[in-house]
Amino acid sequence: MIIKAKKSLGQNFLIDQNIINIIVESTEIKDKEILEIGPGTGNLTNFILKKKPKKVFCIEKDNQLIDILKNKFKDRIILINDDILKVSENQISENKLTVFGNLPYNISTQILLKWILNLNSNLWFENLVLMFQKEVADRIISNYNTSNYGRLSVISNWKLNIKKIIDVSPNSFKPKPKIESSVLIFTPKKEYPNLNSSKSLEKVTRIFFNQKRKKIRKSFNQLFKDSNFTAKKLGIDLNLRPQNLNFNDYFNIAKELENS
Repeated sequence: MIIKAKKSLGQNFLIDQNIINIIVESTEIKDKEILEIGPGTGNLTNFILKKKPKKVFCIEKDNQLIDILKNKFKDRIILINDDILKVSENQISENKLTVFGNLPYNISTQILLKWILNLNSNLWFENLVLMFQKEVADRIISNYNTSNYGRLSVISNWKLNIKKIIDVSPNSFKPKPKIESSVLIFTPKKEYPNLNSSKSLEKVTRIFFNQKRKKIRKSFNQLFKDSNFTAKKLGIDLNLRPQNLNFNDYFNIAKELENS
């Protein structure tokens, strides 16, 4: 049966066995509970099962692919026919999951931000091994004082350690996308700045990076009544631009906003 990738679902099936192997080898799978996002035709799923996990859950939105996966793997996997953006991940299992995902490019940042901003002390995953468009991955892992640094970098690095595993060429997929991809691994930090709500960090980063080329004085004025006093208290120069502030600066600004 010929499977045609659906553009509307951002489907590009990973077919390169070397890359699949590198992804699967990036973290421990044996006896773990695995969640795979968008298994497609099951190429990665196949490699995961060879590593003898305890359980494999797969979230797939495409009904046609659900039928193929059912026939291919029978009861070796637990299929969830749903949209990943509508799934409550912490309801999938009582145990922590190891997550693999060749994320649809059109919603990859939405998925990641949903997971990070809803994270609480009751962590539902051990780590995330995720494929992004390379340009998005570069933004996630970039540091301050670089052109790729932005809202995604700050929010992603709040509660997670992030490492790039490999860059992936378009030739590794069918159909070939027009862009390169990158695989990143995210592991929860044992300690991170404590905020009352993720909404404060979301608000601060949105205001600052919406005015990325302007000096931060304008953003401070939007957030605080006495911006000069607050900036002095936090040791921040109002003549800087958003990309010049490091992660901790943003966490401190968000905390100050909560206390103001």
